[in-house]
Amino acid sequence: MEIRPATADDAEGIGAVAEASWEADYPEVVSRESAAEAAGEWYGPDRMRRAAEDPGTVLLVAAEGEVVGFAHAAVSTERMAGSILRLYVHPDHRRRGIGSDLLAATVEALRDLEVERIEAMVLAANDQGNEFYREAGFRRDDVGETKITGEYYEENVYVYEGE
Repeated sequence: MEIRPATADDAEGIGAVAEASWEADYPEVVSRESAAEAAGEWYGPDRMRRAAEDPGTVLLVAAEGEVVGFAHAAVSTERMAGSILRLYVHPDHRRRGIGSDLLAATVEALRDLEVERIEAMVLAANDQGNEFYREAGFRRDDVGETKITGEYYEENVYVYEGE
């Protein structure tokens, strides 16, 4: 399994992982149409190209020939914080340590950018995602909301307390 920075060529694979993850994790929350629309909007080739070139963005993929997972984080230089916005592994590739490897690589990349605080956002309705962050040494610090295709959803904000 290769963990590497994403490129614009990974946009289709990233979108497919996001869409499959949302369908599996949020069937009662996000419709299939909304999942497809959001994946296309958030992870289209132009956006991927900009993210790949942005020094304040960490965008990593896990690949075995094709993209099977990704992590997307942004750095706020004002707050000296790195925020893991999304970390998804395709449902067919879960329970193999890929998410943990992506998380470790993302934390390392954020530390390399000298952030003082590492946060992670996960929809409150995503029980598996919330458990993932808690088991990885994050603690819930706040509650916010995120907008997906015009609808607002509650999300938990976690803070990393590991070394």
